[in-house]
Amino acid sequence: MHVTYLAHDLDDPSIWRRVRMLRQGGAEVRVAGFRRGQGALPEPAMVLGTTANGRMIQRVRAIAAAWPRIARQLPPCGKPEVILARNLEMLALGARLARARGARLVYELLDVHSMMLGSGLSARVLRRIEAGLMRRTALVVLSSPAFRTQYLQAFGQPDRPVLLVENKPFARPEETSPVPAPAPGGIEEGGPLILGWFGMLRCRWSLGVLDRTTRARPGRMRVVLRGRPALDVMEDFHRVVEANPDLSFMGPYDWPDDLPGIYGGIDAAWLIDRYQAGQNSDWLLPNRLYEGCLNGAVPVVLEGTEVARRVLAWGCGVAVGAPEDAAVAAALSAIDAHGLAVRRAAVAALPREALEMDAGECRRLTAAICGTGDLAFPAAH
Repeated sequence: MHVTYLAHDLDDPSIWRRVRMLRQGGAEVRVAGFRRGQGALPEPAMVLGTTANGRMIQRVRAIAAAWPRIARQLPPCGKPEVILARNLEMLALGARLARARGARLVYELLDVHSMMLGSGLSARVLRRIEAGLMRRTALVVLSSPAFRTQYLQAFGQPDRPVLLVENKPFARPEETSPVPAPAPGGIEEGGPLILGWFGMLRCRWSLGVLDRTTRARPGRMRVVLRGRPALDVMEDFHRVVEANPDLSFMGPYDWPDDLPGIYGGIDAAWLIDRYQAGQNSDWLLPNRLYEGCLNGAVPVVLEGTEVARRVLAWGCGVAVGAPEDAAVAAALSAIDAHGLAVRRAAVAALPREALEMDAGECRRLTAAICGTGDLAFPAAH
């Protein structure tokens, strides 16, 4: 089966993880989409233009302008084809392409733009557009069960077959799997608690509360930040970090090669995100959950979120009771060497299949997307 993957952001590493999963599952994959960054892509792709994070109107205009080009430059593959469209704007393009070619259409719904939520006119119009496009889809792929219950069902979107594909990294051979170890100089060795905030750094609330919490307890907690800060959201990111000796920004990292090293250098992983509080931030199961646990880091989560429900079910993390400075300080200050060791043991005891995507799961994903597999595993409930 041939999969044409329409990607909203070719500079997002998760796009290329999905491509790898589909290929490992046996599909031929070609990629077309928009860019939001610069530099070389991991492999050749058809670039349709540039878009900007959060600017839905600009993205809609870019989609309209892209249709003549993609219709002309992306020829039919000459075999059964699946159009996999990631996010709403690519679904609009994918629906038109699938209709022109008689291809199977699959919608990858991994986050919901804030403009689509609520009862305002623009939100209702966008949901109506999405609903019309969804009725043409054979399958909807979700990364968290909360997207089904809190969005699709809560807002009355069409009842389509769904497939849950969590943001798990690929399984590594047993002989190269990292062996979790206490952070050098961390709390288990009599040093400060070392907290890691990795990935897409876009939560202004997190930056502020971690800055205030460390300043209130100088030298008793350190925060290591790695990844890409969203400077359009946190324009003072570098100034805040540079002014606080207990905050350290170590720049971007290579995925997945750097994961054992960066997680091996911390005690606990910060999984709290309030960028879209009450919406995506509460519904997501972020890849930091799986990566951190695979590499021995204890997750720190916010009660009431989907990731907190998962971590509490696993019995391995630290839950902050409320998005307030006092609650954060209380939860982090309560972590001692013994408590951390107990939680580390719980993390180490988690089954690998809960944290890693293996070859069998890739085959099941690809078969479901292509319409040749059973949705019974891993279907969303």
